[in-house]
Amino acid sequence: MGCSFLASQVLQAQPKSAIKRYLYVATPGIRDYLGYGGHGILVFDIDKQHRFVKRIKTQGLHPNGKPSNVKGIAVSIPLQSIYVSTLESLQRIDLTTDRIIWELPMPGGCDRMSISPDGKTMYLPSLEKDFWTVLDCETGKMIQQIKGFKRAHNTLYGLSGKYVYLADIANPWLYQVDAQKHSILQKVGPFSNFVRPFTVNGKENRAFVTVDSLLGFEVGDISTGKQLASISVEGWNKGPVRRHGNPSHGIALTPDEREIWLCDGFNMRLHVFQANPPYQQLTSITLKDMPGWISFSLDGKYAYPSSGEVIDPVSRKILFHLEDEQHNAVSSEKLLEIDFRGSKAIRASDQFGNGKVR
Repeated sequence: MGCSFLASQVLQAQPKSAIKRYLYVATPGIRDYLGYGGHGILVFDIDKQHRFVKRIKTQGLHPNGKPSNVKGIAVSIPLQSIYVSTLESLQRIDLTTDRIIWELPMPGGCDRMSISPDGKTMYLPSLEKDFWTVLDCETGKMIQQIKGFKRAHNTLYGLSGKYVYLADIANPWLYQVDAQKHSILQKVGPFSNFVRPFTVNGKENRAFVTVDSLLGFEVGDISTGKQLASISVEGWNKGPVRRHGNPSHGIALTPDEREIWLCDGFNMRLHVFQANPPYQQLTSITLKDMPGWISFSLDGKYAYPSSGEVIDPVSRKILFHLEDEQHNAVSSEKLLEIDFRGSKAIRASDQFGNGKVR
């Protein structure tokens, strides 16, 4: 798999010893199940076989006193901060000191957010209510609220920073929002069913979405707003899934945009496709548990399904399994890479597996 994208070029230009790469994993990142890594942000050293480094304490307690479901994770490099959303609140944590700067309760709850490339603005969905809130990343104060939805859910800033993409899980459309005016620009679709996890390529002219009831994915043309294709997984049957309700919950582009990786909950597999028409199905990878999300390292050398494996995208082999300080298996649908020079974070990936070719 090639490394033609910007993140890889920057990485190669730096002295290897000067950069430290870490995987930040927020837990409980599968519902409120503490058996998948406990409570906090677990940090792993990417360049040392993904070994456990430390656990950062977080808040985010449910009214019953137990740790609340983590709903999203995002980073602002200019503010040197990592953000974790839970069912009820949003936390900002200092990346240098690991201390919580603030935790704010959010009216309407929280879901999977996204931060602008300049690190200043966050789009935070309510917990499956009818609005998204636009926030100032430094203060957590509301800039604007965008209404007109049914069940707000997944959120992705495009690489350009000009547009944000919103998925309402009670609607067959993917919404493109003007990130300067904070208003809906257009709808992409309709797709064959309600939109679930999705991703967007670097040029922001293609969207790859999963939808309810489909073991597969669909393709949307962002330039025209039309659906282009519906691709079903061949050779595998649909069946009941333990979480999320739809067969394929989780989709990602490799950073070089050559492949699409797709989750299959019932069969506990990842299915790999070419990322260009006719979207040829290439192979399937067996996992130890049901995947509900998939993302990649910045350089594209590692794939991270939410079941806790670390996979080589070229050989398709499982290289490592994430383990905590007690050698317990770690799984989460909310993780990303942060790279440091000294104590300063210099770049980070996105929890979504969006393409990086511009």
